[in-house]
Amino acid sequence: MSDALAELAKARGWSDEEARQRRAICEIGKLCYSRFYIVGADGNISVRLSDGTILITPAGAMKGFLDPMHLAHIDMQGEVVDGGPKASTERGIHLTCYEERPDIKAVVHAHPPHAVAMTIAGIDLQAPFIPEIIVTIGGIPTAKFGTPGTPELSESIRKIVKCSDTLVMTHHGSVTLGTNLLDAYKKLDMVE
Repeated sequence: MSDALAELAKARGWSDEEARQRRAICEIGKLCYSRFYIVGADGNISVRLSDGTILITPAGAMKGFLDPMHLAHIDMQGEVVDGGPKASTERGIHLTCYEERPDIKAVVHAHPPHAVAMTIAGIDLQAPFIPEIIVTIGGIPTAKFGTPGTPELSESIRKIVKCSDTLVMTHHGSVTLGTNLLDAYKKLDMVE
């Protein structure tokens, strides 16, 4: 951890884990932005901390330009726990993933253009187009359309996340789950 981040962590009362994860979310945000998986204020990234709370990108933030001190810190009901910024409007996707999968620690929701185009064209990503991807991450299920930012969206993925670390949402984007942020990002990269 850099000296500047260590000082910020101390001033804010963050644990070492929280400081590292805040920085990691920012780095993954830059990666997603640089690869055009997330543009503008699209998508969102989260990590579950060891205390059960969640760090998540804030509503309306450009993911390529995140700052560790501007992330939202929420509980499993989606409520801000530290007086910080409001969480992403699609926090329900993340909460559903964490509710259904106690084994995962990170979620990346992105809008990878090729994967989204496949859903628009009605192409099933469970088909074995690229054998290496099927062997590595399995088939990529498609969730039915759910209106962004609504409970309908998070419910559309609930059954799928119970048995898959990757999925695409019709006409919307992808959700990848991981044991850590890099694992979730790797799966996003493979989906696209």
